[in-house]
Amino acid sequence: MSSSSTPPKVIKALCSTCSLRELCLPVGLMQDEVNQLDAVIRQSRRLKKGEYLFRVAEPFKSLYAIRTGFFKTAVASQDGRDQVTGFFMSGELLGMDGSCADMHSCNAVALEDSEVCELPFDSMEQLGLNIPSIQTHFYRLMSREIVRDQGVMLLLGNMRAEERVVAFLLKLSQRLQSRGFAANDFILRMSREEIGSYLGLKLETVSRTLSKFNQEGLISVEHKHIRILEPETLKKMILGCEHAVSS
Repeated sequence: MSSSSTPPKVIKALCSTCSLRELCLPVGLMQDEVNQLDAVIRQSRRLKKGEYLFRVAEPFKSLYAIRTGFFKTAVASQDGRDQVTGFFMSGELLGMDGSCADMHSCNAVALEDSEVCELPFDSMEQLGLNIPSIQTHFYRLMSREIVRDQGVMLLLGNMRAEERVVAFLLKLSQRLQSRGFAANDFILRMSREEIGSYLGLKLETVSRTLSKFNQEGLISVEHKHIRILEPETLKKMILGCEHAVSS
């Protein structure tokens, strides 16, 4: 997957007019506080499918709020293949991996044409001193990343292949619903191979499991179009492992 050599398109983004502000920012900001945010945000970047937002070892300078589109994060495994570590959608933040060592520890790649808002980290830290609710909000986001990582560890450590796929579909459904999208009718932005990489499963296992669920009437599969037909039955399949879905 290659990065485009053409410079990314940039436009000025405003939190005050963004429909996703309630997802990215703490609720209840005063107008003057939102105006301060508008002054801090450097630009909005548009990326084509396959373009890198940032790469491993690049200096950490900014966080990125996803306005539209879908991203994956990945690292190179010992055999040189990409190991997918996460998927991110509109209303979520990317780039926190770099805050520890001041450099990014993974690659972030657009899975479709996307747009992000760039939030310079130093400026956001300073703004957090003036607006405590922003600082608290970012602490919560960092905590959510830790909890999400714990959920993935549970997926890989304790669940059988079918349970991993069920947990993945239900978690994706939950995240889409929280952003105002249909919970049980959606398009997978990632490939089955990328899902397998994320879940620690082979491509064939993911495809076979989705086909099995389709034949059993639990879901409907038409290439990347997924409809969850029996959500309660799927939830019962991972009873006792709810942490992997709720995280």
